[in-house]
Parts: sequence; structure tokens; C-alpha cells
Amino acid sequence: MIDVDADGVVEFTQALVRIPSTNDPGRRERAAAELVAAKMREWGWEPRVYEVAPDRPNVVAVVEGGGGDGPTLMFEGHTDVVTEGDLSTWTVDPFGGEIRDGKLWGRGSADMKSGLAATLYATRALQLAGPFPGRIKVCALADEEGLMLGAHHFVSEGLAAGVDGAIVAEPEAGEICAVAKGALRLRVDLTGKMAHGAMPQHGRNPIQAVGPLLVGLRSLQEELQRRHPAHEHLGEVYVTPTVLQAGSEPQVNVIPAVASVFVDVRTIPGAEHKEIADRVAALASCDGIAAEVSVLVDRPPVDVPVSEPVVAALAAAHRAVTGEEPVYGGVPGSTDGTVLTHWGGIPSVVYGPGGKWIAHQADEYVEVAEIVRCTRVFAEAARRFLNGDH
Repeated sequence: MIDVDADGVVEFTQALVRIPSTNDPGRRERAAAELVAAKMREWGWEPRVYEVAPDRPNVVAVVEGGGGDGPTLMFEGHTDVVTEGDLSTWTVDPFGGEIRDGKLWGRGSADMKSGLAATLYATRALQLAGPFPGRIKVCALADEEGLMLGAHHFVSEGLAAGVDGAIVAEPEAGEICAVAKGALRLRVDLTGKMAHGAMPQHGRNPIQAVGPLLVGLRSLQEELQRRHPAHEHLGEVYVTPTVLQAGSEPQVNVIPAVASVFVDVRTIPGAEHKEIADRVAALASCDGIAAEVSVLVDRPPVDVPVSEPVVAALAAAHRAVTGEEPVYGGVPGSTDGTVLTHWGGIPSVVYGPGGKWIAHQADEYVEVAEIVRCTRVFAEAARRFLNGDH
């Protein structure tokens, strides 16, 4: 096995967790990105920093193996984390990076600063172990928790060109996830005509169109579930109304002009997003009420074959390091890998330290031993992928 700096990767994870790089105005990712870039420079790498948005940089370093021509592997992690939420729900400092009971605690410890740290230290370990063919592109991207601006910027800048496979270090509790659910978020605006509540005959009430729309969405979900049986790793297609907006309490005597319904659609391979959006638009049509459907987010499902070299190399590395057969699973949401695969053309697989369900919760943590184990797996996966041993 390739020797990794176990103490270093844990300490660097702690340092990252202690930076509140939350995905909200005022804190952002810059300080975390600067820490990553500084560590890269310490090792003699030459990171490039790309300003995606104010205080939201991407950091990308290319580490040449010095062993001749070969493929390019991408390691990807994100520097942003969700906010800590209500502090009263935490029993530890969310940005303390405390280690207790074999666990490293804090916001982003699992999602995904430990994974990001593991990608850096795995690459460094392989570099120190001697020449290898090809190269590794180590990427710390911004805004995964929001609109994935960092991943989209990475692709639009042409940085995905020539990358043969990507490992995305999200927390998956030891599962190898080559499939991920799609996300389609829609806004439906129903426009009628404002009128006095005492004289509704002079208006057109868009709220009355909301009821049939909600019933139609439920029927659409049932139809999609019949047409697309539950996926082995991803489960069912869901069509979920999540936000309703219309009128205001101070004007309870006024028929509003507009009612809005927001819909969160989660898809599996085979479900076409455009068809679903068109169906929702048809459901929103109602006598006298104009309907407009806007696509807020469109992230298709990911379905990378397990025979793909980057997946096979990761599986072989997991087996070699842990002595256990790999368990395949699916990502219940979307990751930067969704963007890298669908818009960048890179086969991607998701695997990293931390529990699949601990992300975004209070008292988030990651097992210290799992950070080190994943670092070893990443280093071995990179060695096998770049040497064609998969």
C-alpha cells in the first residue's frame, strides 16, 4: 500500500472545518480556498485560482506523474458547506474541528472537507511514492451546495477537456456510487386578475388553479413511477410541490393577481426532464388563468457503468485497502459529478469519508479512521487508474 500522511490529512481536515465557508453571503469560500492553495504550494504544486463569483474561487492544480504519457484523473471536492443553523441544536462548536471519541466534529467534517483533504493527501502520497504515468487534476470547487457555479465554471473554462475520469469525494459511507438521482426544479406562475374579495366576478383567481395543479402533480408522479420502476440504488421518481405563494394576510380581502407553485422533481435514469417540464406546463393550464413554467435547476441523473475504468479502479482499490468487497450504491441527490459528467463529458464516481445521511445535520461528524482509510483508497485508486490496472 502507498504510505499516506495519516496525521497530516486529519489535521488539515480540522483546519478546513475551522473555517466557516458557508454558502451564504458574508462568509463564502475564499479563506478555505486560500488554505487549499497554500497547502498545494507548500508541496511545490502550482495551483490556479479562478474567480467564479465574488469571494468564491475555484482552485485547480495539475500534478504531473513524471512517468510518461497516460490518462488524466480528476479528484474533486467542494469548499463550501451549508450553514450551521440553530446553534442550540449542536452539542459541539460547529466550527471547532474537535476530535472526540474517534470522531472529528463540525460543519463540513463529512460534507465534505474530510473528502477534500483526502484527495489532496492521496495525490501527494502517490507523488512521493515515485513516478506514475499521466497526471492528476486536483480540484477544490465553489458553490456545490447552491447552483454548482464552481463546477459549471470549471466546464465552461474548458478545464474538463482531456480528463478521463473523476472521483468526487462526497460522503457515501464506503459505498461506491456511479449513479445519482437527477434534480429538476420548476417554478409555475399562475396569472389571473386582481379584484376585491367582495366582487370576485370582476377578477380571475389564480389560487383556484393551484388545487387542480397539485392533484395533477400527484397523478403525474404516479404515472412516472409506473413507467419507470424503482431503481436498485436510487429508488422512485418523485414530483414534490415544496413552496406555495399567493396573496398576503394583510390583504385577505383581495384576490391576488399571481399564485406560484414550486416543484422539486427527483428522477432516475430513463426519466426525461424536458418531457416532465412540458407535462407540468400542460397541467398548469386552466380556464382564464395564464401559466408560465420556469426551469430553475436542471440536473439529469447520472448513470456511469461500473465497468468504466475510474469506477473499476476505485472498486479494486477499496478491495485492496479494506479487504472487503465493494458495496455499490447511489447518490440520493446531485453532486458536482452531475455537472462534470453531463456537461463536461467526464465519467464520474462518488466515494468518500462520512455517513451518507449525516450531511447538513447538527453535530455533523466523520470517523477519523475513515478519513485515513479513504485517503489510502484514493491513492491506490489513482495508482491503478493511471497505470491501467483496473
